[in-house]
Amino acid sequence: MVIVAAAQYPIDRLASWAAYEAKLTSWVESAVAGGARLLVFPEYGAMELASLDPATMGDLSASLQTVSDLIPRADALHAQLSARHGVYILAASAPHALADGRYVNRARLFGPEGQLGQQDKLIMTRFENEHSGVSAGEGITVFATGIGRIGIAICYDSEFPLLVRAMVEAGAEIILVPSCTDSLQGYWRVRLGAQARALESQCYVVHAPTVGTAKWSPAVDDNHGAAAIYGPPDGDFPPNGVVAIGELDRPQWVFGEVDLEKMAQVRTDGRVLNLRDWDKQEAARATIRSSAVPFGEIA
Repeated sequence: MVIVAAAQYPIDRLASWAAYEAKLTSWVESAVAGGARLLVFPEYGAMELASLDPATMGDLSASLQTVSDLIPRADALHAQLSARHGVYILAASAPHALADGRYVNRARLFGPEGQLGQQDKLIMTRFENEHSGVSAGEGITVFATGIGRIGIAICYDSEFPLLVRAMVEAGAEIILVPSCTDSLQGYWRVRLGAQARALESQCYVVHAPTVGTAKWSPAVDDNHGAAAIYGPPDGDFPPNGVVAIGELDRPQWVFGEVDLEKMAQVRTDGRVLNLRDWDKQEAARATIRSSAVPFGEIA
């Protein structure tokens, strides 16, 4: 059993790099004090770094470049904090400039012995496609760690079951869902997706959103959500599957216990066996009729 901390993370206007370093260090130290071994920061939380360049922070394209340029420095800080405290940290995702001039939305996972790898967002929202210039990444990675096998479904990706199913089939036991949503509808779409993924794959899903307002930013000006840890509503899990959840829109860490033995028990001897029965959908789909039966012909 391990304790996971999911961030309800505010986007701040930073006065200096030292202010960012102090903020991140304080957040990590607070989670460690709560006993967490896995810390999950949200999607696009790194966009607050755009405020370090007041001349360009109000320009969406320029702010993407500013943040992308600062990520190597931010990654070095995350690696130091991860090693210092012996914890795993999913850094807040950020735009990453590719050689062809495109940006991807990239999350990076750090462990006590260094960076473990990265996961790009795979399916873009309308805002990303039509306004931000951020493009879809490629490939899915499952990370083998000392606390379990981890997959990462960034925000909108969590609403597509086949993506998470691929992670689970590759061995993922914990799915991390960093998110950034500018409305309660957006928050609920991600939350319902996260809970559905926990149900159908009988696994843990950790949801970490941005919160608060940053009117200076064209990318993350309004942010709504509640961090949570979800599991399947079966066995020794809570009846609603909610292991822990935060207070809507208030900056905080949300702590929850992840017990992989309890998860394995539900997968092998639950009241239902969603993970095992997934493939039965294909047999049912194969019997679909090519056209609807007229109502009057139903026996």
